[in-house]
Amino acid sequence: MAKILLAGESWISSTTEYKGYDSFTSTKLESGCEDLLKALRGLGHSVEHLFAHDVPEKFPWTLSELNQYDVVILSDIGANSFNLSDRVFAGGNPTTDRLQLLKEWVNNGGALMMAGGYLSFGGFEGKAHYHNTALEEILPVDVSPFDDRIETPAGAVPEEAIANGISENLGQFPKVLGYQVVTPKNDSDVLMTIDGHPFLITRKVGQGRTLAYTTDIAPHWASQDFMNWTHYGQFFSRCIHWLSGDLQ
Repeated sequence: MAKILLAGESWISSTTEYKGYDSFTSTKLESGCEDLLKALRGLGHSVEHLFAHDVPEKFPWTLSELNQYDVVILSDIGANSFNLSDRVFAGGNPTTDRLQLLKEWVNNGGALMMAGGYLSFGGFEGKAHYHNTALEEILPVDVSPFDDRIETPAGAVPEEAIANGISENLGQFPKVLGYQVVTPKNDSDVLMTIDGHPFLITRKVGQGRTLAYTTDIAPHWASQDFMNWTHYGQFFSRCIHWLSGDLQ
């Protein structure tokens, strides 16, 4: 089974409550990946979750640190979190380009998955900003510099495009409530589509592998039907097995 680093998929919420003349503000840390962590761990994988606010300082800085993992998953975490560490943003000093580091790691045999979300691929108002980065070069898709979201409040159903070991024998996928539009690279494989757009795309890069999954792993884009789907964990576990080289 794989050792996985999942970076992102968390946020800090601030709420101001007004009660007549008075008000007070509270904050809390929230995570959107608890179901995925439980599912993958239940299937035997070892998963470390790096919260989004920790990414700028604690995401691996060296190849030796990355080599501790079989698979890295980026979920709802924008390029700025990798580029603007305190040393750069606050101190004005050069440091390791960790998107370039991920590119080198994948080319040397690492495995990377990007899951969709408001801060994935192009992202909400283009704020994820992976266009024209070293990471885009190794992803199986080209990324828009603009807002790349399609909201589907009535739901859209992903469909298998070619026979593959990831979606095989899982039946019809539940509806999802949104996704991102990406452009597959010439040497990638589009395994699944949604509304005619690429949905699950894979690529072999150098000695490594990358996978793009263009919707969220949790609500809101992942509908409650999707979260309760019998094959929820199995589907993502198969993505991990493909990235690890256990599936062709």
